Amino acid sequence: MSHDLPVSEELAAFMGAGWAPAPPPAGPRSPVADVTAARRRRLSARFPGQRLIVPAGVTKVRSNDCDHRFRPHSAYAWLTGLTGEDQAGHVLVLEPDGPHRHQAVLYVRPRPPRSAGSPAFYRDRRHGEFWVGRSADPAETERATGIRCAPLDPDGSLPPGRDATADAELAMVLSELRLVKDAWEIEQLQQAVDHTTAGFEDVVRSIPRALAHRRGERWIEGVFGLRARAEGNGTGYETIAASGAHACVLHRTRNDGRLNPADLLLLDAGVETDTLYTADITRTLPLSGRFSPVQRQVYELVLAAQEAGIAALKPGAGFRDFHRAGMRVIAEGLTEWGVLRTPDGDLHRRYTLCGSGHMLGLDVHDCAQARAGVYPDGVLEEGQVLTVEPGLYFQPDDETLPPALRGIGVRIEDDLVITADGARLMSGALPRTPDAIEAWMGELAAETG
Repeated sequence: MSHDLPVSEELAAFMGAGWAPAPPPAGPRSPVADVTAARRRRLSARFPGQRLIVPAGVTKVRSNDCDHRFRPHSAYAWLTGLTGEDQAGHVLVLEPDGPHRHQAVLYVRPRPPRSAGSPAFYRDRRHGEFWVGRSADPAETERATGIRCAPLDPDGSLPPGRDATADAELAMVLSELRLVKDAWEIEQLQQAVDHTTAGFEDVVRSIPRALAHRRGERWIEGVFGLRARAEGNGTGYETIAASGAHACVLHRTRNDGRLNPADLLLLDAGVETDTLYTADITRTLPLSGRFSPVQRQVYELVLAAQEAGIAALKPGAGFRDFHRAGMRVIAEGLTEWGVLRTPDGDLHRRYTLCGSGHMLGLDVHDCAQARAGVYPDGVLEEGQVLTVEPGLYFQPDDETLPPALRGIGVRIEDDLVITADGARLMSGALPRTPDAIEAWMGELAAETG
């Protein structure tokens, strides 16, 4: 049902007149325009003579006339540098221009002028300037991106000639092209990591209030979300704020539990920058500020596994090598504890459940459409950014475990960039050892009095 009121001829005429001249075009050429041009050339070389269509995506209805917040498709953002909510419906087309090159054309929605008799600027709830704010016109977009702009069809349809059978190959190529990050991308990812570090500090300061709330996990989620929206586009994925046995559920985002000071809090969260690059960091924190002996025991085994995984990172190493190194440490530790009879085989997976890391970039699980032989069965290259995140998840009802271990979940996750001779820890500003975590939490608690 539409709640729009009818518009009389008199009102239409009145709304179409009396406006000051439009402001001058905003913004110079984007500093990333040259970078995105190079990316388009690399893509062009992979598809000689073929017409390539990369949509930004469309808004999705949440309910009635309320849409979910729009985020452009990662491939579109990577090729254009355009990341705003106003990109909904826009389409990048690479038109063949000879056998070995393409001409980029960006199909964008014109901004309805206020004096042309169109009521869209004040009537269109989804795109109208009075409803969602001023968007760039095609000339401004062309100036910022260096891409020739053309108007979208009035109905917002894609340009003709779309070949759906080629979409999977295009997605695969784009994923593989994005595996190695350029210097600008690494800078954006470092910004995301730095903002995420600040968000974790906010969370630690908020623990006393969270402990007092009946939904302390959600309080933690909200505190981090405030930092993510204040410093960036928001969170790069749904925050996991899991305390106690909830931490044994890998992707638990319900976050509606009460906090117990005797428990651990597993916080898996990342800020997404305005340029849409996300961090992905996990820390497991003692809500009392101090690890119990058994909590420290589990934490130190996971940390040893992470250290072994990080040590395996270098150009030319297999992507899965760091996972294997970390899992060997886990298996040996569980054997020493008497949980397993032998470190050989894969029975340790009952307590680890999943892999120990993934590529990171515009998507939290970046480049997921790449061929298996390139990723994850390929080798690491300088400039790739990835996470290392081993964990132990001891289910509360697991009778293969001694009672003291049941209900403890620990994950430690950091973001690293592959360098010429190893890897650089991008998230090293957040402490990882138990002693450093306890000292850090104590310092932040003292700040808040």
